[in-house]
Amino acid sequence: MNGFDFTLAGISLVAFGSGALWWPDQRLLCVSDLHLGKSERIARRGGAALPPYDTRDTLTRLAVDLTRMQPRIVICLGDSFDDLDAARALPEEERQWIAKLQAGRRWVWIEGNHDAGPAGLAGTSLAELPLAPLSFRHIARPGASGEISGHYHPKARLATATRPAFLLDRDRVILPAYGSYTGGLRTNDPALSDLMRPEALALLTGATVHAIPMPR
Repeated sequence: MNGFDFTLAGISLVAFGSGALWWPDQRLLCVSDLHLGKSERIARRGGAALPPYDTRDTLTRLAVDLTRMQPRIVICLGDSFDDLDAARALPEEERQWIAKLQAGRRWVWIEGNHDAGPAGLAGTSLAELPLAPLSFRHIARPGASGEISGHYHPKARLATATRPAFLLDRDRVILPAYGSYTGGLRTNDPALSDLMRPEALALLTGATVHAIPMPR
């Protein structure tokens, strides 16, 4: 499977072109910012009526990663739902689909700024999860080490293509958004350029993972 191998805090990890992160020794798969139910939330708040296929598309891609890797643990790194009402409004078919993906696995929902609280689905809801020497949380903390986070939806440009990207330095990795209806923040935004070390890499997702110096 297309991926980029690297180490963080002495732990071997793989960044996949899908936007998922893999910890082989723990058989742990981590994804961030699924934003399930975004089209429903936008319509509910009077926004544009987007095609309501985002949740199905995101779950389809997640199912592919789960089938390929057969993880023992799955961590959804916050903003798994566009808000908690969107989680409650999921059609029963999609709720059952999530339950099937969870079956036989430890499933952890890290709380994000969009979904700060239990979503009423199976799995464990936590503010953050330490798995020494790594820690999993939604928003990066300056000064942290061995940190895996999401939130910013980083994206970077290579030639004519702009792609969601992992950001990586010796302290942390920030995951790209996994959800279908998610935008992105360019890496030259101060929120990212001030957070990441000067030697940071951007790992552009897609059919081939491209590692480049993080554009600033």
